[in-house]
Amino acid sequence: MSRIGRLPISVPQGVTVQQKGSQVTVKGPKGELSQAFHANMSVALDGNVLTVSRPNDSRENRALHGLTRALLANMVTGVSEGFSKRLVIEGVGYRAAEDGRDLVLQVGYSHPVRIVPPEGITFEVERGGQRLSVIGCDKQVVGEVAAKIRRVRKPEPYKGKGIRYDGEIIRRKAGKAGRIGG
Repeated sequence: MSRIGRLPISVPQGVTVQQKGSQVTVKGPKGELSQAFHANMSVALDGNVLTVSRPNDSRENRALHGLTRALLANMVTGVSEGFSKRLVIEGVGYRAAEDGRDLVLQVGYSHPVRIVPPEGITFEVERGGQRLSVIGCDKQVVGEVAAKIRRVRKPEPYKGKGIRYDGEIIRRKAGKAGRIGG
């Protein structure tokens, strides 16, 4: 049995789980998420504990077992606590600002870059525009939006300028050597 798939998911207070066939909907204080799972996986709600089971030990069902349980756990965590991804902006004159719901980045281009968040995503800019957070209840969407922001100006290896994840280590290069003699 899958080590991840067999773990039960505890549903906290204020979170409701509804199931219609293979469609599971989770509602909580931070939002509502809905996901259709593979027909072979059976999701059972017993009190405030969710369990996922599989019909047999075929290779496909073993893989789907852990995946289904992980996706369900992320849905429950997302609607109860939410997810966030922090980014750091480094560089002279590089900064971020909020304009309503949108995020405006000044990262060395001739124009500011405006990023419009998808539904359920909010931005928080802190510390003079050098740090920002992407916040939402869907872990996948939060990660995609953070990656999209990072792609605007990837960190470069010589001076480290650009947008990076908080805690990400950028390998630095030495640059070219100075001319000797002549």
